[in-house]
Amino acid sequence: MRILLAVHHFPPDHTGGAEWRAYRTARHMQERGHTVRVVCIRRLDADQDSDLAWTDDIFQEVRVRRLDLNMERAADSFVWQYDHPAISRQVEELIREFQPDVFHLVGGYLLGSAAIHAVRRAGIPLVVSLTDFWYFCPRITLLRSDGGLSPTLVDPARCAGCLAGQHRRYYRWLNRHLPGFMEWIWRRQTGQISRLRERFSTLRDALNQAQVVIAPSRFLQSVYLQNGIQLGILRHSRQGVAIPPGGQPAEGSTAPGVLRLGIMGQVAWHKGVHVILEALHHLPGAKVELFIHGDETKFPAYVRRLRRQYEKDSRIHWMGTYPRSRLAQIFGNVDVLVIPSLWYENSPNAILEAFACGVPVIASNLGGMAELVQDGRGGLLFAPGNAWDLARQVERLIADPALLTRLREGIPPVRTVEDEMDELETIYQEVLDQQAGMKS
Repeated sequence: MRILLAVHHFPPDHTGGAEWRAYRTARHMQERGHTVRVVCIRRLDADQDSDLAWTDDIFQEVRVRRLDLNMERAADSFVWQYDHPAISRQVEELIREFQPDVFHLVGGYLLGSAAIHAVRRAGIPLVVSLTDFWYFCPRITLLRSDGGLSPTLVDPARCAGCLAGQHRRYYRWLNRHLPGFMEWIWRRQTGQISRLRERFSTLRDALNQAQVVIAPSRFLQSVYLQNGIQLGILRHSRQGVAIPPGGQPAEGSTAPGVLRLGIMGQVAWHKGVHVILEALHHLPGAKVELFIHGDETKFPAYVRRLRRQYEKDSRIHWMGTYPRSRLAQIFGNVDVLVIPSLWYENSPNAILEAFACGVPVIASNLGGMAELVQDGRGGLLFAPGNAWDLARQVERLIADPALLTRLREGIPPVRTVEDEMDELETIYQEVLDQQAGMKS
């Protein structure tokens, strides 16, 4: 089988969850005897005369075509972020060159409807793996500009107000005291509302052209169903995890009575790192240590503020980035993983990796996190963004060491990458058979 994989970015330049998922899929499918190519976006600010340029290379045995965009040349930068004509032409060219049997789009950000329309014109079966809310939310996370959560049913008028900055400080008084008037003001932004409505309908209609749309969580599946994606093409399929050897699950603390907490991933506001730091501040005498493993470079001002604010707390350890080869070792040195995210999340790899290593999780009672963590079985839940409630859960673990044992015993089984790839391979064959049936 010839498989063309598309993803917004790809290693080694970008190393987020979607990027690694695309790479992992490509490698596993090659190991199973399939021929795989990857197409991705490398840059949006390329200094070039054309709208798009490209280069081919090989990353760890995977052939990759990297596209460089010059968005300063965009006739309409808002539309071109989801429907870029040069991307459509390039995908068509690559399809003619590679002649794939199946096109698999991981995510959709930047490639969007341009890639999907090119694939459908070529008559190739299309599989899409959802990773977030980008198809309906230009901000990707459904987090408003004031940090609050948007409802999962998208309203372009509400989105227009969010993007226009209705939650900025100088609007707060008016929003609080004259909500009806401000609602009327925002809904009169008819030009922006119209553009958002067009974006919404374009991406919804494009996504509905796929044969299969994979949602790693039931929560994400329900959100897309709620926003108009056909039930018949939506399929729940949790991602698998693979933990490199080299460490053991945590079986105790570094010192008697010391609870070791860990955070894994990007150090960012929407990931709620400040919430766990504030929770520790509410427990000044508690025997607890926090190890923060993650990229501190994406939001440097946020990181500087947190480091300065909590620099006197010797219980907090900033560990920086980590290679995947050290995952088991890192999890072997913590008792509990904390996921204090402020957005809905989808199917966090960190939770699944912690479970695979026998480590319980304390998570925000929200979205895909609450779907994975059952309170009292494998972990604990707390009110999103509520540092006092998080502190209460940490205090419970400190006061009752047997609770940690009970949580470990309740950790659910985790799907393997091999299981995930078996199902994905079956999906590829299904859409190929479906295509063949339509032609016969």
